[in-house]
Amino acid sequence: MNSELIIRSSSQEVDFALFKDGRLIELHKEEESNKFSVGDIYLAKIRKTVPGLNAAFVNVGYEKDAFLHYHDLGPKIGSLLKFVKRVSTGKLKDYSLKDFPLEKEIEKNGGINDAIKSNQSILVQIVKEPISTKGPRISSELSIAGRYIVLVPFSDRISISQKIDSKEEKDRLKRLITSIRPKGFGVIIRTVAEGKKVAELDKDLQNLIDRWNAMCKKLHGAHHPSKVLSELDRGASILRDVFNDSFTNICIDDETLYLQIKDYVQSIAPDKENIVKLHDSNVPIFEKFGVDRQIKTSFGRSVSSTKGTYLVIEHTEAMHVIDVNSGNRSNKSKNQEDTALEVNIIAATEVARQLRLRDMGGIIVVDFIDMSQAKNRKALYDHMREEMKDDRAKHKILPPSKFGLIQITRQRVRPEMNIKTREEAPGTESGEIEAPITVVNRITEDVKRILSKDYNKVTLNAHPFIAAFLTKGFPSMRHKWFMEHKKWVKVQPRDAYTYLEYHFQDKDGNEIN
Repeated sequence: MNSELIIRSSSQEVDFALFKDGRLIELHKEEESNKFSVGDIYLAKIRKTVPGLNAAFVNVGYEKDAFLHYHDLGPKIGSLLKFVKRVSTGKLKDYSLKDFPLEKEIEKNGGINDAIKSNQSILVQIVKEPISTKGPRISSELSIAGRYIVLVPFSDRISISQKIDSKEEKDRLKRLITSIRPKGFGVIIRTVAEGKKVAELDKDLQNLIDRWNAMCKKLHGAHHPSKVLSELDRGASILRDVFNDSFTNICIDDETLYLQIKDYVQSIAPDKENIVKLHDSNVPIFEKFGVDRQIKTSFGRSVSSTKGTYLVIEHTEAMHVIDVNSGNRSNKSKNQEDTALEVNIIAATEVARQLRLRDMGGIIVVDFIDMSQAKNRKALYDHMREEMKDDRAKHKILPPSKFGLIQITRQRVRPEMNIKTREEAPGTESGEIEAPITVVNRITEDVKRILSKDYNKVTLNAHPFIAAFLTKGFPSMRHKWFMEHKKWVKVQPRDAYTYLEYHFQDKDGNEIN
């Protein structure tokens, strides 16, 4: 598996495209105006408590107050409030917590008024960015994420990622962290810590302690509300969370950002420093690496997949609904059940990719093609789980129902990535159509299917715009088909066709379905 990160920078925003084996799997946008990113920590003031909701509304500087539920306070909220008050007033200048007396933990099912009061100063962390008409969701159970570990103040607990399977490795990591963990801080050991030596873990831990101390220094005399600790920029946070030995290329078109990313990669993986490259060309970076092409074919209501299958994705207020279609494909499966299983497996792979690519959250219902055999439904379920294994967002997948539906819940922490792929229809004053690259991809899939059979002379009839796109330039799309299949396709422009209409004919003029 090869991974690539392509970064495009402009004056107002930075776009990050993550590739896996040449396919776009994640797309992120960091806007300069976005002041509320997941992981940011704010010194805020409690505006009011609402016992009926068992929650409080907190002023973090957003146009709408942030929502803080009782269960997001954390058991050590009393210690946190005491610490913030003493540091803000200058009475406490030792931020190490080794001698800080902890308060009694709050009850698990207590009331909001028993824990916090209006107008109190409090440290809160963004756990869900503002979405639609809602303000940010926050927590006062703070955590500072590093490359290998996560630091949790006012705790003494050591937790280990469930994705580390080996009991021996878990015991080894726990022993190492126990020997270096400072008093007053808990630690969560991340999956990427597997196999790492104590020196690497200790370096990461000291970096997090330094960030904690730097944050605490800002509290004295700070106004309310104010950001006291920023999450790493999106590029560094992506690398922190997903960077591994599979990365073969990180390309950036901005020199300042290039130097920052290069320094960060050098700090976490010195042997990989040479894969960070500066894009210096007149060709835009997203066009050079085919990002724009994949964006246009991957977003939109209808999404094509391999072997003619496609998805239809609908968005409602309550949930996302994905319909799986087999398209006009034909295969060599002996019966309908085998065909359904093959289509569903292909679709499951694309569904998992779409969830990450669009960052879809909440409830997702996927309507797969019905299968009567329990072993096939289990095979589909296992494949879906395997495909979503690398998804960093928390998610849960339910087994297929009797109606062929798979229900998925996926954590939503920021607005969904939604890119408009429809374009103005040529020759009309109003009206839109899917981007032409979408139909070109569908044609290419059909060409592969047709030329793999015994057709020697094939004619493609298409709208003149599409025909020109397929035949102009060198190598054109038609030349690429010839190089791959050693068969020539005649492309015939048809003025009467609609923009996205096309048909194939054999040597006798009969239409090929």
